[in-house]
Amino acid sequence: IRNFMAKGFDIVLRVDIQGAATLRAILGDSAVFVFLVPESETALVKRLIDRKTETSEMLLVRIATAREEVRHLKEFDYVVVNAEGKLENAVKLVESIIDAEKAKVRQRSANI
Repeated sequence: IRNFMAKGFDIVLRVDIQGAATLRAILGDSAVFVFLVPESETALVKRLIDRKTETSEMLLVRIATAREEVRHLKEFDYVVVNAEGKLENAVKLVESIIDAEKAKVRQRSANI
C-alpha cells in the first residue's frame, strides 16, 4: 500500500472498523477514510432479508454489528449513503471525495 501511495495511486480498500483503526494507526493523515452506510437500519435489514443469505441468528449479529460500527462514524473523514437502487450515486460521491482530496492545497502526504 505504501509504495502505491507514494507513487500517487488511489487505493480503495473495504475494511471493517478494526481494519480502519489499524490503517489509521499505520497511515495517519496520509489516508482518507470513508464510512459507507445504508440509508437506514430498516433498509439494511430489508436488504439482508431479501438476499436470503443470512440465518435469523446471523441477521441479528449483522444488525448488532452495524449498530456498533455506526458509533465509530466520527472516526472517519467522510460518510457516504449507499441508498437502495442508487449505487451509482454512492460511487460518484466517493469519486468526488477522491477528486476533492487531490485538489486540496494541503494534500495528504505519503511520508510513511
